[in-house]
Amino acid sequence: MRRPGERAWWPYAFAAPTLLIYGLFVLVPVGLTAFFSFTDWDGVRPPTFTGVDNYVRAFGNDLFLLSVGNNIAYSFWFSLLPIGIGITITSVVARSRLPGSAFFRMASFVPYVLSLVVVGVVWTWLYSPSRGPINQTLRAVGLDGLARPWLGDFDFALPAVGFVGTWVQYGFVTVLMFAGVQKISEDLYEAARLDGASSWQQFRHVTLPGLRNEITVALVFTLIASFRIFDLIFVLTKGTPGNKTYALSFLVYKNAFETHDLGYAAAMVVVLTLIILAISVFVVRFRERGGVDG
Repeated sequence: MRRPGERAWWPYAFAAPTLLIYGLFVLVPVGLTAFFSFTDWDGVRPPTFTGVDNYVRAFGNDLFLLSVGNNIAYSFWFSLLPIGIGITITSVVARSRLPGSAFFRMASFVPYVLSLVVVGVVWTWLYSPSRGPINQTLRAVGLDGLARPWLGDFDFALPAVGFVGTWVQYGFVTVLMFAGVQKISEDLYEAARLDGASSWQQFRHVTLPGLRNEITVALVFTLIASFRIFDLIFVLTKGTPGNKTYALSFLVYKNAFETHDLGYAAAMVVVLTLIILAISVFVVRFRERGGVDG
């Protein structure tokens, strides 16, 4: 007969490999990044402790502040715009029972599963000043004045990159919202119609509250994506024209792999991580307090 507690250690034994891998590949790198953020290190010589100098330097750097501001601007294109479009189109398509809605969902999701490098290459061609289909179409319909070097224009470069982000994130949001709309009971819409609610009132008081969990998930993932943007910037603009399309992750890359200022880059990574963590906590807390109910 097995004695009480004889196999109490078994769960820990089964969990140990996973915890070990998590510690080695997540916790250790996070700890090392935090440590190096307080040092002057080029990746070759021994690191020299500098205290909070890297953080002071970052917040006093105009390019760092510009990158943070650009990330906030990207959040509109990567998060708010695709969520707004996704909710609106999904509610219309799902509620109207239009044929081909399954194909629509699948087609919408394709951009999200593509490699961002591939997406960047495709949109580089689309935005091409001379041979790009966008400018060629504008010229063909007599709108030559609207044709421009989209990725080289100081006013349009960031929106051009952001629009690609909208195109990518929209697929994720659409699939998420489709799943959410389908779980809303038809009885709620029927009761709203009997009470004389208009389509807008049904959307506001039935659809939006029914999608609050999906909206929360979409906000967290898309806002994080807007602050982690690197691939698209690297392929589309490399931060140009000037520094107009810089983002924090791209600035980290420049300092880590071009100037080899790894301590400074680590400090920016810590700041970026804290921003992402703060966004996640804020959105979840906002949802718990009923802020997404509309």
